Amino acid sequence: MRLLKIFIIGIFGLIAIFVTNTHADQGGLIKLMKSGGHILMIRHAYAPGSGDPANFKIGDCATQRNLNDRGRTQARAIGEWLRSKGIKDAKVYSSQWCRCQETATLLGLGLVAELPALNSFYGMPQNREPNIKTLRSFIANLPADGELIIFVTHFVTILEIAGEGVSPGEGVVLKLKAGGDYDVLGSLSFEF
Repeated sequence: MRLLKIFIIGIFGLIAIFVTNTHADQGGLIKLMKSGGHILMIRHAYAPGSGDPANFKIGDCATQRNLNDRGRTQARAIGEWLRSKGIKDAKVYSSQWCRCQETATLLGLGLVAELPALNSFYGMPQNREPNIKTLRSFIANLPADGELIIFVTHFVTILEIAGEGVSPGEGVVLKLKAGGDYDVLGSLSFEF
């Protein structure tokens, strides 16, 4: 019984440390993003379901899985949260999928440019390697001390680039390094 109590106290201690570090990391990540040379990869806001219908076509939102009101509210809230932390604008790039384009626009942090390398390859494994190769090349050509870049993209793309899976409307911060490489610094949950 005594060992069980010690175990439970230890678990709660670890949870407290994890929660404390997570909150500290959020503030640290914001500070770093404002210092230049960072990418914030955001998974599009909430869009019910998974994947896309069989008749999916880029440029035709009626054939895609899209944001609902909850997702639109979430996208606006992410932009408001970032502005409240002092991030007023950024270079914003988006996948060509409508749910990403809409998320990027609703952030309200700058003009949105399409970047096909951010497109999903979920259910299209033949697109994985070319997309990721092109995206890594794009990242390698960004200045290591430039303004904040925001990528609005998909789960599979973030997982491939950052090695972390995130939920809709969450992000991962990358630090650009001289020579075209980058480090993954951590994830942001945009606490509202």
